[in-house]
Amino acid sequence: MHVVILAEFAVPSGGAEKVAVESARGLAEAGHHVTYIQAVAGEADPLLDHPRLSRICLGLADAWSRPAVAAALAGIWSSEAALRLAGALAGLKRRPDCIHLHQWTRSLSPSVFPVLFRTGAPVLLTLHDYFLACPNGVAYRFDRAEPCALRPMSAACIAAPCDSRSRLHKMVRVARTAALRQAIGRRPLHVVHVCDASRARMGAMLGAYALTHHRVDNPVWVAERATAAPGQGDAIVYVGRLTREKGADLVAEAARRAGLTALFVGTGPLADELRQRPGVELAGWQCPEAVQAILRRRARALAAPSRWYETGPLTVYEALAAGIPVVASERSGAAEKVRDGATGFVVPPAVDDLAAAFGALADPARATAMGRAAHAAYWARPMTMAAHARDLSALYEEIVHNRSCAMQQETAARASDSTIEAARP
Repeated sequence: MHVVILAEFAVPSGGAEKVAVESARGLAEAGHHVTYIQAVAGEADPLLDHPRLSRICLGLADAWSRPAVAAALAGIWSSEAALRLAGALAGLKRRPDCIHLHQWTRSLSPSVFPVLFRTGAPVLLTLHDYFLACPNGVAYRFDRAEPCALRPMSAACIAAPCDSRSRLHKMVRVARTAALRQAIGRRPLHVVHVCDASRARMGAMLGAYALTHHRVDNPVWVAERATAAPGQGDAIVYVGRLTREKGADLVAEAARRAGLTALFVGTGPLADELRQRPGVELAGWQCPEAVQAILRRRARALAAPSRWYETGPLTVYEALAAGIPVVASERSGAAEKVRDGATGFVVPPAVDDLAAAFGALADPARATAMGRAAHAAYWARPMTMAAHARDLSALYEEIVHNRSCAMQQETAARASDSTIEAARP
C-alpha cells in the first residue's frame, strides 16, 4: 500500500508533527511505501530516513514568520499551497491508496482539501485539535478561562471574544473556518480521534460535514525499561507550554501546598510569573531524551492539569510508560489512560483537588506503588510505534476495501440502469 502523509513540518515542533513523523516511520517499517509531504521548508527528523519512505518539501512559509496581513490572507485560503500540493501529488510515481493529513493551519490552509479530494484516494485527518469545528481550535473561552459551550460558527460563537489574541484575530479564524466548511462541503472525509473523549465531544460539533469517525491511539516513542522510582522523586513535574489554559499556574500553587517542588519543563508566557513563585524550578525546553531523564530522576508525579479539553498530551503516556504516577485533569483526553487511585489521579483542574492528589503522593510508598502499577498497566498494552502502525494499517485496509466495494456496486448499478434503458421500446 502507498500512503501519503501530509504535515506542515518534518521535525516535531508539537504533538501533531511528532505523531505524523512516527506514523510515517512505523508504516514504512510495517512494509508500506510512504511518501511524507512537508509543507514548510526545513530539516527532517532522522526517523524519516528509511528505504520505503520518500520525502517531498513544498517549500511554503510558516504563517508565524510572515507579515500579519499576508499571514491572515494565506491562512484563510492559500492558492500557492494548493498549487504546490497539486504538483507534488501529480508527480508521484505511484498513485496513493490513501492520504493522511495531520496539520493544515500553519501554512496549508483550507485550500488543500479540494486538492486532496480530487486525487480520488480516501482522505483521512487526525484531529489533534478542534480546528475542524472551532475557529480558535481549542474549544476554550480565553476571555472567561473556561471550556466553550457554544455551537461552533453560531451567531453567539462568532460574536464571542474568545480568542487568545484579539477580536480581529478571531474574525480571521472565523473566515478560515467558513472557507474550510466550503472546501470540505459534504465530501467524504475520515477523521481519526486520538482519545474517546474527543470522539464523543467532537461528534456533536461536526454536523456540517459528512464524516466517518475512527479511533486510533497516538504512538509513544519510549523504549521499555525498568520502572522508575517515583518514591525517591522530589518534584511534581509539568512538561509542556507554560500557559494558563494548560494549568501551569495551578501546578505551582498546588505543589507548594503539598510541600513539593514544582518543576516546569518547557517555555511559554507564564515563565516569568512562575519564576517568581516559591518552590518553583524552570528547566526550559528540553529534548525528548532529556525530558525522560528528568522524569526518572526528579518526578514524584507528572501533572497534566489542563483547563481546556486537551485531546491527548503525549507526556502523560510517556510518564506512565516510565512508571511515574500521573495527576491528570478530568478534561484531558489522556486521563482515560490513568486509573484513578491506582496509577495516578483524575481530578478537576482546580488547586484544591490537585493539592490533595499531590499530598497523597507525598507518601513515598504510595508513589512507588502507583508507579509500579502505571508501568505494568502501560506495558500490558503499550502504545508503541509498531502498535500504532498496525492499527493504522488495519484502518487503511478497511477504508480502501469499503471504497472499492462501493465503487463496484455503483458501477454494477449503472450497468443495470443502462441495460434496462436499452431494453425499453
